[in-house]
Amino acid sequence: MPDLPAALRGGVAKSDITTDDPGVVIHDPLYAKALVLDDGATQLAIIAMDVVAIGGICDVSDDFLPELRARVQRELGIPGSHVLVNASHTHPPGKMLCEHDQQVERTFDAVRRAQEALEPVRVGAGKGHEPRFAVNRTVRLRDGRGWTIRHANPCPPDGEIAELGPVDPEIGLLRIDRLDGRPLAVVYNFACHPLLGVPGGKITANFPGFASQVIEDSLDAMALFLQGAGGDMTEVLYKDVTRARDARPVGAMLGLSVLNALQGISTEAATLSVVNQPVALPRRTDLDDRIAALEAEQAELLASLRFTSLNFRTFLPLYLRHVLNPEHPADYSYRYLHEEATADETLRALDAENQGNLDKYLSNIAAMERMARIQDRIATYRRHDAINREAGEPTVQTEVQGLRIGECVIVTSPAEVCAEVGLNVKRASPYEHTFLAAFSNGYIHYGPPAADYLAGDYEVTECFLAPEWQALFEQAARDVIARL
Repeated sequence: MPDLPAALRGGVAKSDITTDDPGVVIHDPLYAKALVLDDGATQLAIIAMDVVAIGGICDVSDDFLPELRARVQRELGIPGSHVLVNASHTHPPGKMLCEHDQQVERTFDAVRRAQEALEPVRVGAGKGHEPRFAVNRTVRLRDGRGWTIRHANPCPPDGEIAELGPVDPEIGLLRIDRLDGRPLAVVYNFACHPLLGVPGGKITANFPGFASQVIEDSLDAMALFLQGAGGDMTEVLYKDVTRARDARPVGAMLGLSVLNALQGISTEAATLSVVNQPVALPRRTDLDDRIAALEAEQAELLASLRFTSLNFRTFLPLYLRHVLNPEHPADYSYRYLHEEATADETLRALDAENQGNLDKYLSNIAAMERMARIQDRIATYRRHDAINREAGEPTVQTEVQGLRIGECVIVTSPAEVCAEVGLNVKRASPYEHTFLAAFSNGYIHYGPPAADYLAGDYEVTECFLAPEWQALFEQAARDVIARL
């Protein structure tokens, strides 16, 4: 008989990776948290980082992941391909991390200490549910197009909104307990952009940090947040202008939902497996056409601004009069009755003229809002066109990684995968507890559904992949899961 794997062991540790700049105001620290698991035959490391992305943009360079993986393999004996590094995608007000060499050093040190702390553990998988604060930020319009809710552009007119896009309110859960039943770690997977921040624009880990703090204070265990298919997900209060933006209540809400769901999860012995599959995703070739179409639309909107009588000073009081009393905006109602009795149409004619001017001014505002959005999209398309041209090759070389921990499966993507794609991966998996850890092991910008390329907005604009990427990625995910 073949030798059976030794009992599963696990260890955790974390390192503070916040900037050392004394001029930066920090609300709460940023961490690299490491979970190392070893079943005697396979060893793996899951690293959850409070960063925007693993390379590509902001403070983490493209050299970080290969340097970290190489060092973990060389000095700790964990294969680099068995290291999963996920970005929570917390958004900074500016520079928020320590320098590159310290990022590598401190993150490696967390993995080293986690490995040194290995002890026998049991694991269990489950799921929670948190539908209250996340919303698909790209609303579907009545004309079939999408409009993404962002601070960079106005929201669409209310009357043009038809429906919301799909969401994934599931919390994927992996519980790791010591043999005496005390929790050692909780890995939780949830999909939503962390954008609210805290009042004052201070450095923060955002809702993942606050949720993890709630979990850790309750359990005396380490909580590791894995960002899910949150590419088109944001907090429902993201554009609220009636209160200060604050991620703390949102984080507490998620943390409590995790704690509630953990109570129903039992743990048992488990084995591990890891699969890495390279995949070449095609780059877009339609950006010149997209830019030309937007420029044409912008020119049409600009031409529509002619023949405007009002300015803002005259528009606002006139608009208020028409809103306060649409039937009698010019004067008291008895004046209108008097005109009717004398066959006079002066006030009615004035109202009609003013209403036409108001409609024109409101039309100009709508055109301005659309033009602001179009200008942002054109600039973004040009930036991504430059990225693709500089790459000098038609595909993006990347990987899909799969980890099986007992009956739990984690599949990765370096893209900001949108909710629909994440849901597809989960539905196609034979494992009940399947997580998609997007924003992992690199960064290749957005991964929207192919069907959104004609209708979509920001996530499609920010994507340098051709729509065929979706089918290739989902097939690679299915292949990886089958090999686990």
